[in-house]
Order: sequence, then C-alpha cells, then structure tokens
Amino acid sequence: MPKLVYLFFVLVFASQAQTKITDAEANALKDKVKQLAASTQTITSDFVQYKHLDFLDNDIETSGKLAFKYPDLVKWEYVTPFKYSVIFKDETLYVNDEGKKSNVDIGSSKMFKQLNKLIISSIKGDMFDEDAFDITYFKSDNNSLVYFNPKDKKFAKYIQSFHITFNEKGDVIEVKMIEPSSDYTRILFQNKTLNQALDNAIFSH
Repeated sequence: MPKLVYLFFVLVFASQAQTKITDAEANALKDKVKQLAASTQTITSDFVQYKHLDFLDNDIETSGKLAFKYPDLVKWEYVTPFKYSVIFKDETLYVNDEGKKSNVDIGSSKMFKQLNKLIISSIKGDMFDEDAFDITYFKSDNNSLVYFNPKDKKFAKYIQSFHITFNEKGDVIEVKMIEPSSDYTRILFQNKTLNQALDNAIFSH
C-alpha cells in the first residue's frame, strides 16, 4: 500500500508540473518567441551541459560559454573539466581540442547544414516550422516547454526530439536533444545577455 500511495503522488505531481496548453496559449507563445528572435542580433551566455548515457550511473557534466552573432556565427567554448571549442563559421566547422585544431567543410553536407541551422534556431528558440516538426506545447511551472519532433526520417536517425524550455519572456533557458537510443544532451543557459556588441574576433580560429 505505501508504494501505491507513493506512486499516486508521483503521478499527480508530474501531471501538475507539466500540462498541455491551449491553442491560444501556444499561438501567443509562438508570437512572443518569434518577436524576440527577430530582434536578437547577438547572444552571450554561460551554460552547463549534461550528457546522459544509459550505461553510465551519472551524467557527464561540462560547462562553458556560448556566443552567437547574427546571422550564423556560433561558438561553443567548453571550459570545465576540459578546454574545447567549436565554431560554426562560413559553412565550416572549426574545432580546437586543447590546442589541437581541425576543421570540417559543412557546406557540401546537407545534414551538417541542417544541423547548424537547427542549432542556431534552438539557441534563439524559433523552430516553429510545422512542415519540419511535429510540435507539442506544455506548461511547466512558470515556463513553457515545447517538443519539436523532426519529420525528416533521415534526420530523426540522429535527433529524435528537441525539448526547448522558454521563460515568461519567451527566451530559451534550456535545450534538450534526445537521440533515438534515448540518450540525451541537456543544456542549461545562465547569465544570458542579448544584443551586446560582439567583436568578430571572438569567432576567430
């Protein structure tokens, strides 16, 4: 009996913590996010990333800094527990692994170009493309949670779903990318600043 009572409370709490929102609320959220995304020229943010692998007892935790500059400059810089940076620039992926540098031409790869576009869209939150995704909207505490499930079967082999959490302003505070294996990467943004002047030197490689 105690186990049944415990399970009941867990299910009740889960249903209260995350509930579907109405069409009107979903449309209001889309408008808010799109307006914010359209006015965003730069983003800087600290982040904490959790990589969940089923065969590990604990998630792999890393942290670092993100920089974005319109239209398509993105830099992910991991600081702890190792130094590693990735820059998307001029249809090229630049990698700096503890001083060991390499680059990959993504301009000739439809999959890489699509991934780069989705990374930028997920950072800004503007992924509301119903031709590309099946989209489901939820309310989670004071925030909004949206599931984006890719319709492209080839892409879905790599990413099964994007779960993006928005705050009350329509800004992205968390991105979760779920793989078909059910492993996932969860990124939490902290100390986020929009439209601060960014020198292109930040994206040098």
